[in-house]
Amino acid sequence: MQPGMDADGVDLGPALRRLYGSAPLAATLTKLKGDASSRSYYRFALNQNASASGPRSIVAMRLPEDALHSDEAAGNDRPSELPFIEVQRTLAARGVPVPEILVDDTAGRVLLLEDLGDETFGDRLARSPRSAWPELYGQAIDLLARMHAACEGGLPEQGLAFRRRFERELLRWELDHFREWGLEALTSALAPADRAALDLAFDALTDELVALPTGFAHRDYQSRNLMWAARGLVVIDFQDALQGPRPYDLVALLCDSYMALDLELQRSLIERYVHARGWPASELPGFERAFWTVAVQRKLKDAGRFVFIDRVRRNPDFLPHYPQSVVYAGRALRWLGREELIERIARALPGFPDALGVPRSHI
Repeated sequence: MQPGMDADGVDLGPALRRLYGSAPLAATLTKLKGDASSRSYYRFALNQNASASGPRSIVAMRLPEDALHSDEAAGNDRPSELPFIEVQRTLAARGVPVPEILVDDTAGRVLLLEDLGDETFGDRLARSPRSAWPELYGQAIDLLARMHAACEGGLPEQGLAFRRRFERELLRWELDHFREWGLEALTSALAPADRAALDLAFDALTDELVALPTGFAHRDYQSRNLMWAARGLVVIDFQDALQGPRPYDLVALLCDSYMALDLELQRSLIERYVHARGWPASELPGFERAFWTVAVQRKLKDAGRFVFIDRVRRNPDFLPHYPQSVVYAGRALRWLGREELIERIARALPGFPDALGVPRSHI
């Protein structure tokens, strides 16, 4: 094996030998742009003159030291197997396009994966005219509907994604995450009376969320977590999947902080999803209300998360997407007729939701 196959202190050699054998390989290792997770990714590509059998290019996932821990995991359920592996197996068995796991070396903090290329769904959108977006999003909606249908009715013994749930405590904590980081960290701590009033509003919102019908939720089905591979759209970053409010993934896609969708397109795609699920048209009004209820919680959470990532993870890359998150939250609150909550947040965060700029980084 070629020397120097080190991924920030993790030796890829043992995993690579399991895939390619022990003969020396002429190859390059390139670190790929990361996200907000504790995992990192590298492309291992054989040189043109390399004679080894096996894929010419793969992606190595370097795992953190405590690979079984997720700071966004649901509840206190510490899995015995890497969630990425278990959920990948669950989805693959149900015909959902996910990356193939070529080598599992969890003990060595390495997974070797199928290389899906570099073009995300977001990249395709960015280089396409807005007139093409309904059709592009339609493909993502249809895939989502197929994934949800394939995972419907799963039993707890069938995998982690069916055992874990979006419990009330987690949903409520995520709203506090916004209050702490997306609001107070940018201004100042709320006065006790204002904090109590906001807590009551967030408690009521959480009560509505936990009363909604539930189903399989990828938990982050958005433009950066779909890849345009040679075999079509492929779903990635699914390791935090659980049982959650039925519109949750659709909210992640259509209220994507990295993409600015107008209300007309959102509503037409909500209707497309309902049709793709084979539900009667009579389901649409109730489902749409559930969609916007989930959107309030999800987008406030995202806004807080982006500030947290800057101040705690020391990564400012997500701050530019804070304003779009709160715009979507405001749109959802207006659709629901919750003007009082808009006014309450705006008193503490002037400009909420439509006139907030990018928060200043503390890096």
